[in-house]
Amino acid sequence: MEGAPHERASAPFDAVFAAHADALTCQLARVGERFSPPAPRRELRRFPTGEAARLIGITDAYLRQLILSDEALEPEKGPAGRRQFTLGQINDLRRRLARTRPGYLRHRRAGEHLQVVAVTNVKGRSGKTTAAAHLAQYLALQGFRVLAVDLDPQAALSGLFGCRPGLDVGVSQTLYGAVRRDGAERPLKDILRHTHFPGIDLVPGHLELMACEHGAALEGTVGRVGEALAGLADAYDVVVVDCAAQLGALTLGALCAATGILVTVQPQMADLAGMSGALRMTADLLGAVRDAGGDVQPDFLRYLVTRYEPHDGPQTQIVGLLRSLFGEQVMTHAVPLSPAIAEAGASGRTLYEAGRESLSRQAYDRTVEALDAVNAEITGEIARAWGRVA
Repeated sequence: MEGAPHERASAPFDAVFAAHADALTCQLARVGERFSPPAPRRELRRFPTGEAARLIGITDAYLRQLILSDEALEPEKGPAGRRQFTLGQINDLRRRLARTRPGYLRHRRAGEHLQVVAVTNVKGRSGKTTAAAHLAQYLALQGFRVLAVDLDPQAALSGLFGCRPGLDVGVSQTLYGAVRRDGAERPLKDILRHTHFPGIDLVPGHLELMACEHGAALEGTVGRVGEALAGLADAYDVVVVDCAAQLGALTLGALCAATGILVTVQPQMADLAGMSGALRMTADLLGAVRDAGGDVQPDFLRYLVTRYEPHDGPQTQIVGLLRSLFGEQVMTHAVPLSPAIAEAGASGRTLYEAGRESLSRQAYDRTVEALDAVNAEITGEIARAWGRVA
């Protein structure tokens, strides 16, 4: 006990914490392979002929005709002898068809601006990450080039794409690395990483993101988020940002850079009460950005109801209240509260990855239909923003 006062006086607590962090980091590096072996290589499932044809936008018969006309297009066959396509093969078919009908290739065209869709809610467990992950994957399945950006220090979105932030993400390997200005910054193109899901690259999340909310180095951070994303505009069609559940500098920067804002809403009175204060705070912060010369003009703002049980009377009343207040800005379709989503998430996957074979088919089909409707509605907003027919 006599040594305790001396120990407290010999080093300030910030130095003690820093020393402990360094020691723990070194030790984890030494034993990491033993206690946390490398994550197994992930691959996206393959798609049967009917599903592949539907994704491309052609009939099963036409797809079979294309395969017969070119042996190079013949996909592998599964255990039952049925054709199974990778998403890469589906995209190759899209490019082939686009030679005569450009509409099969859904990439941005000349004059169409990069779409940045910010998915936000300051309350945890609102279904925000579930919505962001399924939106990113739906867009990639439709043939868009997608960048997923994880701004949540808890990094749940990164985990769904096979990234282990505690082991796989180092200093300045998040969006913070692209906006900091202390000598440790890096170009965003050097931070993003490819994922197992063709068409999607990832800017991972990490606890490091919390550092962006402190210190004098924050000046200009809000504007730098948009600048960093704009630097990648030629490589992507849509950026999907999973914002943090707090109104920090990076989330505010994402909202300012956004061309589309999705506010997830769980239809519970407690959530609505918190949402009211969050909207007021967001308005004040965005107003301050505007007063400072910033321009916040998204193409669309939509409220997305999540974790919805349509047969629950109180929830239905709350959704009706939202529609009476915000009209068409409340999306027509909702993300359901589904055991299928939870079951897929428990294995670190989305429902689009899981496939019908691994879950209850009836629950899977019903939930995928609902998710497709939600994401098709958002894709329609993007198409309208580009001046296309939705």
